[in-house]
Order: sequence, then C-alpha cells, then structure tokens
Amino acid sequence: MSTRRWWDVAVAGALTVLTVMAIEGSGGGAPARIGALLSLAAVGVAYLGWGRLAIARATDRPEVAPSVADTGFRVVVIVACGVATAFDPSMATLQTLVFPFLWVLARTYRGAVLLNITLATVTGLGLWISGGRTADAAVQAAAIEGISLAFALAMGTWISHIVEAGAYQRRLVEELTLAQDELAAAQRDAGSAAERERLAREIHDTIAQSLTSLVMLTQRTRSELAAVPGDTSAVADSLDLIESTGRDALTEARALVASMSPVRAADGDLAHTVTRLAERFERETGIQVTVELTGLDPAGADHGTELPPLDRALEVVLLRCGQEGLANVRKHSGAGAARIAIARTPQEVALTVTDNGRGLGAYRPESEHGFGLTGMRDRVGLVGGRLEVTDSANGSGTVLRVTLPLLVTAPSTGGRG
Repeated sequence: MSTRRWWDVAVAGALTVLTVMAIEGSGGGAPARIGALLSLAAVGVAYLGWGRLAIARATDRPEVAPSVADTGFRVVVIVACGVATAFDPSMATLQTLVFPFLWVLARTYRGAVLLNITLATVTGLGLWISGGRTADAAVQAAAIEGISLAFALAMGTWISHIVEAGAYQRRLVEELTLAQDELAAAQRDAGSAAERERLAREIHDTIAQSLTSLVMLTQRTRSELAAVPGDTSAVADSLDLIESTGRDALTEARALVASMSPVRAADGDLAHTVTRLAERFERETGIQVTVELTGLDPAGADHGTELPPLDRALEVVLLRCGQEGLANVRKHSGAGAARIAIARTPQEVALTVTDNGRGLGAYRPESEHGFGLTGMRDRVGLVGGRLEVTDSANGSGTVLRVTLPLLVTAPSTGGRG
C-alpha cells in the first residue's frame, strides 16, 4: 500500500473493528474499556494529524530524514498500542496495523527492525500487565510477541525485497527509455547528416557542374567572337558579365557543398579532423590556412595535469563552427590567409577563426538574417557557449571566437569530459 487512500481505508477499518472489540469484549469493566478506546482514539488522531503526511513523505521522498512530527507519530502509535493492550489484551491486535506503519515509515531496513522490536517489547509489556504481572503472564506475552515479531520481520523483509525489485525494474525501464531516446536522437542526427551529404552531392553534381559548363561556354563564345569582324564590345561586355555571374554562383555553390559536407569526426580525434578540414579548404580556395591547437593532448602535456577527452557533442559543435567560419572567410572576406585555432583549458575550450580580409566594415553580426551565424549562435547556445564576431585588433580582417564551457571531472575517474 503506497497511497494515502489505501492507508486511510486500512486505518479506518482496523480502528472500527478494534473499537467494536473494545466495547463488546472488554473484561476489565468500564475503566479498561475507556482506556482502550482512548488509546485507539489517540492512534486515529495521530494518524490524521501526522501519519498521513509522514507516510506520504516516506514513500515519495525516502531520502529525506524524518521530521519531528514523523518521530512523534511513531512514538504515539507504539505507546498507544502498549497502553491499549495493558487495558485489554485483545487490543494487541492493533499491532497488526502498527507493524506495517513502522515498516513504511522507516528509512532503512535496520531502522525498521529496531522499530518493530520496540513495538513488540512495548506490546508484550502491555500483555504482561493485563495478564496480572505474573511469571506465566510474562512467558505468555514473550511467546505471543516473539511469534508476532518473527512474522512481522519475515513479512517486512519479503515486502522490502519486492519493493527493491520493483524499484530496480523501474530504474531499468527508465534507463531503457533513456537509451531508446538517445538512439532515436542519434538516428535523427545520422539521417540529417546523410540528407545533408546527399544534398551536397546533388548540388555538386548538378548546379556546380552546370555553372562550370556555363563559364566554359562563355569563354569559348568570347574566343569565337574574337574572329567576328566589326565592333563586338557590347557583346563582350555581356559575356564578361555572364562569366562573372557564373563564377560567383559557382563559388557560392562550392561553399554550400563544403558547408554541407559531413565532418568525419569519428574517423580521428579533433586535432586531425580540424587539420584535414583546413587542408581541404586551402586546396579548394587557395587561401592559406594556419592551424594552431593547444591543450588537445589527452595526457595534458600543456597543463601538467591529465585532461579527459572532449565530449563528442562539443567536438561536433567546434567542427561545425570551424567549418562555418571558414565558409564565411571564403564568401565574404576576400582574404589571402586565415588561421583556425583551438585552445583548451580545464574550464573551457575556445575556437578562433581569423583572416586578413576586408573585415566587418559597416556589417554587424546583430544584423545577420541568414542561416550562417544565426545557426552557429543557436548551436553554441545549446551547449552553454558564446559566440563573438569582431574586427581584428590590427584593423585588417575578422575574428570569430566560440567559447564552450567544460564540466570539470576528477582526474582519477578517467571518464570522458
């Protein structure tokens, strides 16, 4: 019984039956009857005042220490059981209700056993008193309470094992549900990455190839036009415009393909992946890229302490931000050189992408309406990081800086950061 409703039913039913027994079966006369009834009333009042809340706290928040009211309720029901039994031995039946009470209210198995022993002792003392305080009464009380205690401990232990097994099963279900959610998220990410890769291939194989053909046809047309007599300057200007537009569109298409292509972080560590990213960018654009990596050695050579590996989610954020930063260098900077740096400390990891291009000028990141910086800012925000885009201190170029906080873990754990 884990809800107050069922406890209410059990307490009301037990006290009703015991009240009838006290009224009809008390052999000690009016004083014994009144004493038993007052003891039962004390149990009922204590349950309504303290017991219902105590049971709710014990079942809902077992890790919280018992309050003064919880302790008072235990004392009242134990004493009332002994007092009622001292007036009327049939009131020893009350312990069949109090034993489960004490077991539920105890925060530990040892505490439950001690409380049950205390109840059996107090009730046995009541039986001895009601039996005439003789040696025979003591033996009889000890036998009755010994059997009652044995059954209470056996039943309580069995129920405790059932509860523990149920809690273990609930934890397994929760872990399984969490694993299923993580698997579903991983599958969604994998599907998203596969779709991005497919779109990148489609753009490369269709739009980029068509634009390349357009540029080549324009060049061939200009060569053929050179053999035509007369003034063809107007047509040549149009061809120049067509070629320039085609080249710009081709550059944009290639930049889009590069930004959508997956970064193979799983094929190597972060340092190697960033290096490959820079090499590919330099090969595609002709912009010289310098890579500087600090603190990525798991052995912690740069800090003298062992640093756990970066979490894979943080690595993905860094790689995507580096990829988007280089794409912005390609599209907007007009730079001839760029630098991508990653520096890690025990508290944070920072990615910096700089170039020697034209800088921000009148542009401000706050006015960004596209998907580049906005998407990057959202991605960084999800892991508690921050994004800054400023002009270079020397007045030439742009600085993009992403800073991500790290969870500090003890070196001895050897776990992932």
